[in-house]
Amino acid sequence: MIDRHPRRIVCLTEETTETLYLLGEGERVVGVSGYTVRPPEARRKPRISAFTHARYEKIEALEPDLVLAFSDLQGDIAADLAKRGYAVVLFNQRSIDEILQMILILGGLVGRTDRAAALVAELEAGLSRVREQAARLPTRPKVFFEEWDAPLISGIRWVEELIEVAGGQPIFPELRNAKLGKNRIVDADDVVRRAPDAIVASWCGKAVRPERIRSRAGWDRVPAVQRGHIFEIKSALILQPGPAALTDGLRQLHDAIAVAAAAL
Repeated sequence: MIDRHPRRIVCLTEETTETLYLLGEGERVVGVSGYTVRPPEARRKPRISAFTHARYEKIEALEPDLVLAFSDLQGDIAADLAKRGYAVVLFNQRSIDEILQMILILGGLVGRTDRAAALVAELEAGLSRVREQAARLPTRPKVFFEEWDAPLISGIRWVEELIEVAGGQPIFPELRNAKLGKNRIVDADDVVRRAPDAIVASWCGKAVRPERIRSRAGWDRVPAVQRGHIFEIKSALILQPGPAALTDGLRQLHDAIAVAAAAL
């Protein structure tokens, strides 16, 4: 039987690469984002893009029959590649449910709907286990997720949802549906007023500096700062809308929230 599914796939972000490997289809991936860290073996593939820039000549040399992109930020790249004659699928998942949907769609694209369904079931079971653990916490701490430091940007929707799964209360629930970072910019004084019990920071592309957080004007009054409850989660584990966020990222969130809950 002839396999008519794509066999040479370029992934412009990490989450589709990780998903294809988890589906047992890593051999189909021929090019990856320069930010790819999961799985480690994918780092041996040719790197053909940053997040908002792509090396078209390298992509052309790989002769892909499918290019996978993510979000409005890669819209121009996707359009350029389509004009060059490539098949492009651009995902835009922003919630836990949409991440799971992306996995099912991707499984269909490569003819592995059964494996995709099994992976989604496994991830849903993991989410349920963490919810059960969170239900046993003595309280639900207030959590500020800091997606960027200058300007201050609060967490994107899937992160805020994962905070709730992990047992916390996001302090900016009204911003969770804002898809663009510029629409989730918050005022430092407002963070102080909302008094988070835990601060979880993930500055994409650079290491978190807790001393910078502690030194902000007035933040010495924030309970999280007073108790030393400032936590970092690497962006590859929480800001990639794929399996990593629903597994390792979620577990680290729960561990941080459990520490904060025990002190209340």
